[in-house]
Amino acid sequence: MSTDTPADTVDFWFDPMCPWAWMTSRWIGEVEQVRPITVNWKVMSLSVLNEGRDLPEDYQELMKSAWGPVRVVIAARELHGQDVVKPLYDAIGTRVHPGAEKDLRVATVAALAEVGLPASLIEFADSDEYDTQLRDSHQSGIDQVGEEVGTPVVAVNGVAFFGPVVTPAPKGEAAGKLWDGCVLVAATPGFYELKRTRTQGPVFD
Repeated sequence: MSTDTPADTVDFWFDPMCPWAWMTSRWIGEVEQVRPITVNWKVMSLSVLNEGRDLPEDYQELMKSAWGPVRVVIAARELHGQDVVKPLYDAIGTRVHPGAEKDLRVATVAALAEVGLPASLIEFADSDEYDTQLRDSHQSGIDQVGEEVGTPVVAVNGVAFFGPVVTPAPKGEAAGKLWDGCVLVAATPGFYELKRTRTQGPVFD
């Protein structure tokens, strides 16, 4: 990758509890190594996205617990700055996804300790103090792509898309080629969707 090429700023919206967003985030980390991009990490919320929807009871319960991590990440951003968002996401996601920790509160508490943030931030998991900022961050992503998507949302140079949903996360130049293709098709006027049935779950390698 040429160091003379100006880096594009990529906005990446995630919810820490989403395994597919986690896979995409691992991919975009690979893209950073082979394409001139700089990623700005932002929170969106599946709990906000699914408000008012008729959901199965077990998914409703999952959405209730999913408020905790995004609220803590937003509180950490508001109180300690943007630079803590990615390390905290990495620490939570590593526990929840490859680590298979089912208790999101346990994962978040451990993640705060790992990145050196105050343990007291966990109190915001049950607080709506920063929900306005959370909803604003969420909506800024949704405004890019519309309501019929989930997490992640990726935006670059006026082009935004949901996904890609991919497993395992491509590495090296394979990651770069997928990036090139995503940006190309998303920038095509009138292009909306490519999709096929998933035949396997996330591969956390």
